[in-house]
Amino acid sequence: MTSQELTEQIFKKQTFLCVGLDTDIDKIPTYLLSEKDPVFSFNKAIIDATHQSCVAYKPNIAFYEALGASGWKSLRKTIEYLHTEYPELYTIADAKRGDIGNTSRMYAKAFFEDLGFDSITVAPYMGKDSVEPFLEFDNKHTILLALTSNEGAYDFQTQHIDGEELYKKVIKTSLDWNNSENLMYVVGATKADYLAEIRKMIPDNFLLVPGVGAQGGSLEEVCKYGITPNVGLLVNSSRKIIYASDSSNFAEIAGAKAEAIQIQMKDELAKL
Repeated sequence: MTSQELTEQIFKKQTFLCVGLDTDIDKIPTYLLSEKDPVFSFNKAIIDATHQSCVAYKPNIAFYEALGASGWKSLRKTIEYLHTEYPELYTIADAKRGDIGNTSRMYAKAFFEDLGFDSITVAPYMGKDSVEPFLEFDNKHTILLALTSNEGAYDFQTQHIDGEELYKKVIKTSLDWNNSENLMYVVGATKADYLAEIRKMIPDNFLLVPGVGAQGGSLEEVCKYGITPNVGLLVNSSRKIIYASDSSNFAEIAGAKAEAIQIQMKDELAKL
């Protein structure tokens, strides 16, 4: 999916919500554990209940890897279900990969070619040759970790190197890489006040913004500093939506939570 196609979906559905599928088998309703594939059953129910209120889904790969072979099967079934039933929805593999060039190329093939994700999150620490293999794929996006929402982000990302914060060096350097037009960036909602400076560097790139909801980020603040005429935002919410209830009607409640966020987003889009 191209950035233009994603933008069209955002305006069509009046939402830029991404639902994070951080599916923890210890947190899903216990009655689902009797299902043949409880993780996929949970994901399917969440997707069916929330798809009208969002434009993207982001499985966090760690929750599937932790279950071994069965987790990978659940992940594959989830992405295939999205491709079959809701092909207009954007998909993000939250894998945070990044390694030497030939290894990164294999990661890219796994998530882009085999599983068919539209994008993948990538750590930039190893530099250009660890990221460019992901950027080689047409109509696929590499989402670079720039300024994350966790407390430890201050350990390195905001430290000054030669008078400039490290996250700014990462962003500026990445713009010179091959196929940098395929880059998106992670900027945490808990760092919303940094967005104005970030938008000066990357006015047109999409930002994936985690941290709205359970981590306390403000949608209004994110939009104040980060939204563009073409929107340029995917705001992720995971736990606030998918674990809103552990009752038998968990999916219905998750759907209501997603719709409530979508209504707020519609109001923000009206301001453009």
